[in-house]
Amino acid sequence: MELLRNAVRPYAWGSRTAIPQLQGRPVPAPHPEAELWMGAHPGDPSHVLGPDGTELSLLELVDADPVGQLGEDCAQRWGNRLPFLLKILAAEEPLSMQAHPSAAQAAEGHAREEKLGIPRDASNRNYPDPTAKPELVCALTEFHALAGFRDPHRTVKLLKAIETPGLGKYTGLLEAQPDPAGLRALFTTWITLPQSALDELLPEVLDACVRHVQDHGEFATECRTILELGETHPRDAGVLAALLLNRLTLRAGEAIYLPAGNLHLYLHGTAVEILANSDNILRCGLTPKHVDVPELLRVVDFACGEMPVQHGECAGQRMAVYHTDAPEFELSRVEWAAGDDAELEVDSAGPQILLCTEGDLLVLASDGEQVELRRGQSVWLPAADPAVRIRPVGGVRTQLFRATAGACEL
Repeated sequence: MELLRNAVRPYAWGSRTAIPQLQGRPVPAPHPEAELWMGAHPGDPSHVLGPDGTELSLLELVDADPVGQLGEDCAQRWGNRLPFLLKILAAEEPLSMQAHPSAAQAAEGHAREEKLGIPRDASNRNYPDPTAKPELVCALTEFHALAGFRDPHRTVKLLKAIETPGLGKYTGLLEAQPDPAGLRALFTTWITLPQSALDELLPEVLDACVRHVQDHGEFATECRTILELGETHPRDAGVLAALLLNRLTLRAGEAIYLPAGNLHLYLHGTAVEILANSDNILRCGLTPKHVDVPELLRVVDFACGEMPVQHGECAGQRMAVYHTDAPEFELSRVEWAAGDDAELEVDSAGPQILLCTEGDLLVLASDGEQVELRRGQSVWLPAADPAVRIRPVGGVRTQLFRATAGACEL
């Protein structure tokens, strides 16, 4: 087991306080810090810190000994790659609206773009790798998001609450067909509107949202979100598309799972995110980056209804597990109340990353080796290592996240 030094990604939408505070660094940071990456992603792999002060890229470590680091089954299933990436995500401003492909869509899209000779780092590349990218996000603070298509009947009610002369025909379109096919038709119409038509419709919608908020209407939260997006991304069709999605506020410890095709947008807050180790993103809008509408429409799942919020299934006195159908990963949360210093044994089932998000911990091996894990730090546990014991120190409330590969059924 070794401590990790992890890369911070400085995207413009990031927070200047959340990640530095978590790691005990001065705040505010000089620049936005959006994501802290923990894993063996080729773009920014973690580095394993040796006891003598040396460092080695986790990517190089896995490449040199995939079976020892990942375990035989995991190495075989995932082509000697660590299949997951763990992150701290700190959003001060909204991200782009996006969806991710299934494994079959990713494999087909990657092969197609390889055949066309599109460079993997090209701005118009949709599929830089052939793998799926499901993800799960678990709130550390109050976390706001748009995810999944709202029940169409509820969306019709929202659209009628902000009715404008230009919006009426679109409301009627969905009211006449309040199902996934109707959502697809309206979504497609909106994101392909000519800019001139969009420039007429959007100001009407935003003005109507202002009035609805001022009147303390039923959909005031949704309207505030539309106004925020309209301010940061004027003239963008993604603002209209956001009217169709569930508006979620997660409390600390609550999570949502985003399978293939789920259209989503993170708005604000700090969370732990675990995802498949992939870069495949199809963007809808709210971004200056490449938007490929035909390909997006091939990937987006228009299933509708409330977005399930997970609280974690109890797996013992202190552990909660967030179950998904993603074979690439599983995330667990462990909490100790103030004054609880009980040890927890963690088995050696495949590769693992342990991340401390509150308090301090000791990670103890059977041979007497131990690592002190402070708030904001993480440790790598290769598959070849035996089970370890974890004990909180300091007598304060302590929280740990455990990232593992999913069940490696071959």
